[in-house]
Amino acid sequence: MLFGVDEAGKGPVLGSMFAAAIAIDDPTVLPEGVADSKRLTPDRREELATTLRADDRIGVGVAEITTDRIDDPETDMNSLSVAAHARAIERVVPDASTGKDDESTAVPEGLCDACDTDADRFARRVTEACPVPIDVTARHGADDESPIVGAASIVAKVERDAHIAALADEYGPIGSGYPSDPTTRTFLETYVDDHGEVPPFARRSWSTCADLLAAAQQRGLEQF
Repeated sequence: MLFGVDEAGKGPVLGSMFAAAIAIDDPTVLPEGVADSKRLTPDRREELATTLRADDRIGVGVAEITTDRIDDPETDMNSLSVAAHARAIERVVPDASTGKDDESTAVPEGLCDACDTDADRFARRVTEACPVPIDVTARHGADDESPIVGAASIVAKVERDAHIAALADEYGPIGSGYPSDPTTRTFLETYVDDHGEVPPFARRSWSTCADLLAAAQQRGLEQF
């Protein structure tokens, strides 16, 4: 068995981060057109994600890291990325150590898109965090080089986009959730002005939120 893993939503100030793992026995079963999700339109990503999930020959596993976990002072984004990758892998990779001693129980081999400046360190940490035996390597840009990691990037991005769309349905336009997005900035500034706090799905520990809260507090003091 082969698998590939990637994440979406590591950098935004709003919403969860998602990791997805794709597991296959035969790489030729991947649908035509699979590529790094950033190179595809939203509609094409949706189409490919649906195709991937509908194919019984393709295993799909997803892990979500919520804003509460991201804001936990006892952790960091690299550690959470490791946890997300390991959890997604666990959901699609069988525990070979419990099977019979034949080819079907060979340790699954996989490739992760590295979420650490040190790709080898990231691979080691994912291996240690995964509760099932795996053989993992990691590379920067793997989502652009490997079709199976590209497929994982598509599923992760579609999950993240659906998450943001659901939040927008409830709260109105929130943009992409990235600090550089003007719609996201406007939403956050307006929400803080109206409520005196950031929305419940914001990453409160991030400097963007701290700066907005500090600015709102200063404006309040200036009114006296």
